[in-house]
Amino acid sequence: MRKYSILLVDDDLIIIKAVEGLLELEGYVVTTAESGERAIELLENATFDLVITDLVMGSIDGIGVLKRAKEINPETMVIILTGFGNMTSAIEALRSGADDYILKPCETEEMYFRVSKCLEKLELKRKLKLYENILPVCCVCKKIRDDSVIVQGRDKWKQMENYIRDVAGVSVTTTFCPECAKKEKEKIRRGLSE
Repeated sequence: MRKYSILLVDDDLIIIKAVEGLLELEGYVVTTAESGERAIELLENATFDLVITDLVMGSIDGIGVLKRAKEINPETMVIILTGFGNMTSAIEALRSGADDYILKPCETEEMYFRVSKCLEKLELKRKLKLYENILPVCCVCKKIRDDSVIVQGRDKWKQMENYIRDVAGVSVTTTFCPECAKKEKEKIRRGLSE
């Protein structure tokens, strides 16, 4: 199982120790910060899969941590954890890109459930990103399936040179790489000597 890294941000040391202990028991790697300023400093110097941040803190609150985390890495999941929950703060958090919103105090099972759901969502995002970068190429004729053109009932396959010209705006010329040139010369030599 992959070890996920979590940044836990709260200005209440009791909350930090309690939640940190719970998450570490589940096998997560937890880093803590006692202020929004410290959290941003950590976010700028390390990568975290998930940030769990208190909403109400000093000069940089949970929304500030959330926004900065998403600026640094939009893939980072963020849960807002607050004891001062109301509809306005929940809407603001979600509009700012929060992936979840939990009211304190919360049950241990609820924390585990919410964290695991956020990390599942993160894995799905990562898989989608990976699949977006796959370019289907025929293993026989080397044509490329152009997924930008959807034709009802059939796929649109293009010669590689045409695909590169149409998508990247680059003209392609053909030549031999040094290895293939050597092989072709050897074939010609063998053909002439026979």
